[in-house]
Amino acid sequence: MVRIFGFLVGVGFVAVAAWSLLWGAIAFLGEEHVTTVEHRFHKEPRSLALASDGPFGKYDDRQLQRGFQVYKEVCSSCHSLGYVAFRNLEDLGYEEAEVKAIADQWTTQVPSVDPKTGEAATRKAIPADKFPSPYPNEVAARAGNNNALPPDLSLITKAREGGAAYVYSLLTGYQNPPASLPAESRPGKGLHFNPYFANLNIAMPPPLTADGQVSYADGTAATRDQMAKDVAAFLTWTAEPRLENRHGAGLAVLVFLIIATVLAYMAYQNIWHGSPRRVRETGPLDPGNMAKRDAASREAGIEGN
Repeated sequence: MVRIFGFLVGVGFVAVAAWSLLWGAIAFLGEEHVTTVEHRFHKEPRSLALASDGPFGKYDDRQLQRGFQVYKEVCSSCHSLGYVAFRNLEDLGYEEAEVKAIADQWTTQVPSVDPKTGEAATRKAIPADKFPSPYPNEVAARAGNNNALPPDLSLITKAREGGAAYVYSLLTGYQNPPASLPAESRPGKGLHFNPYFANLNIAMPPPLTADGQVSYADGTAATRDQMAKDVAAFLTWTAEPRLENRHGAGLAVLVFLIIATVLAYMAYQNIWHGSPRRVRETGPLDPGNMAKRDAASREAGIEGN
């Protein structure tokens, strides 16, 4: 009875699941699919090739320094790097004295406490500090950006689908809305049309407005496209500062696994180089084996079974 009851319960569950699947398929096929304005005009990020791409990728320090310069002169007025410290810039090729100078000359000071009065104060940054937010709090940030909150850029290439390509496409994708865009979807006051943004209208004004907006120290032509690529590469580094170490460790593990596989195969060939051993299918209760055992016992003078 228990088995019958369990069988009936199982059949009931299967029937309910099948009915739910069938009903859902019918509802989906019969539903009118409406293409939203966002789906019609939204674009996928354009392709972007960086030196750090691929399993053997390495960062281009010169490009990362250029990208940091773009962040410093353009992006830092609105966006923070809350997970990156000034001293991490040494990984990009900056000397210790240069890092100290960058921190000391940073426009936004670091929140602190006056040791004499205990009141809130600010001080100049030191290499151990994280890049400070240009706004004291979220309310001030929204007030200065049409009620939009500028995101921290430390992990932006991991937080957005497309990564560095998304950042690059967004920075270079500002344009006038197409004539076919419905009136209700056109950017309102304080908004800007960008087909690479999720809902097409973004509160951030175009940060890269003209070629030569930044003067690169290495003499590279600072076109809008080049600046967008460089800052996208820099933000890839802020999100994955240990990418080269991870690639190196992965390569070492791969080499180890290949060597271990070869040694294991050679050991197998050395031990089992002959024809495979045949395992007898008979056991201790086989009549032939029992007869041999009894004969051996009698020959040894052992009584009993």
